[in-house]
Amino acid sequence: MLRQVNIKNILWIDAVDVTKNELYSVVRHYNFHELDIEACLEENQRARIDYYDDYMFITLHFPKYNLKTQIYELNEFNVFLWKDYIITFRSYPGNHIDKIFEQYSKIDLWDDSKLKVSSGYVLYEIIQAMLEKMFRVIEKISIDMKKIEKSVFSTASSSLVKDIMIKKRNIIMLKNMFRPQIVVLNQLEFNINKLFAWKIEAYFEDLEDKLSQIVNEINLLDEHISSTEVSYKTIIDIRTNSVIKILTVVSTYTFPMMLITSFYGMNVNTPMQNNPIFVLSAIFWSTALVIFILYRYFRDNKFK
Repeated sequence: MLRQVNIKNILWIDAVDVTKNELYSVVRHYNFHELDIEACLEENQRARIDYYDDYMFITLHFPKYNLKTQIYELNEFNVFLWKDYIITFRSYPGNHIDKIFEQYSKIDLWDDSKLKVSSGYVLYEIIQAMLEKMFRVIEKISIDMKKIEKSVFSTASSSLVKDIMIKKRNIIMLKNMFRPQIVVLNQLEFNINKLFAWKIEAYFEDLEDKLSQIVNEINLLDEHISSTEVSYKTIIDIRTNSVIKILTVVSTYTFPMMLITSFYGMNVNTPMQNNPIFVLSAIFWSTALVIFILYRYFRDNKFK
């Protein structure tokens, strides 16, 4: 999808999942560096900002939830920015950016004299909308974490292991996505202020505060999921040890019986083999003795 809107003297071109030919049809009108153009065609670019004499190039990442895999994927934003234009290339469509674009598309319905906007402010609104979305993403993950935590203490299943692993993978991905962008936003604030003569400084300081808060929340989620995983493993170990304990006790109790019956089951002459009362008594008393010894041992050592 390729669309554009004129906001007073500012041109906003928004491109979503465009082809190589569509991308070149946009950038051929500008003197962009070829490496920046190639960056728009590649996936999984690192967060970055490059400042030139006649434009800025910014790469940011925000999460896109895949309903099929239940995993957050990188939604890459590549932005070319200068005073009279902003060009956004993104991998996936999004309602938040669409709403902003539609809002500016109806600009002719507003009182033009009251409108004070710049390409930097449009960029602020885009980033601000995506960061606000991240707060809702974090809230949803927190709710899911509480459900998983309750399940850990009530049941143990392969599906629960899968849920923990998916959440852990998502949190690690979010951490790796947003942590590097703190530096990028710091540089962006400095360059934006230089470009627009410090007129929108407060807006980008607000973005930095929100991003720092998001990173802190993600770090807390990371600690939470790690704690939940350790608790789950501990509970599994306890249950496994309990099963092994029961199996050990049962096998120990039956060991004398198995030993005596196997001894008298051999095809050789054995003492008192024709006296069934002796054999049964030997089995009974030896088993009773083992049970008594184990009972005293478990009791004295408080083995539970």
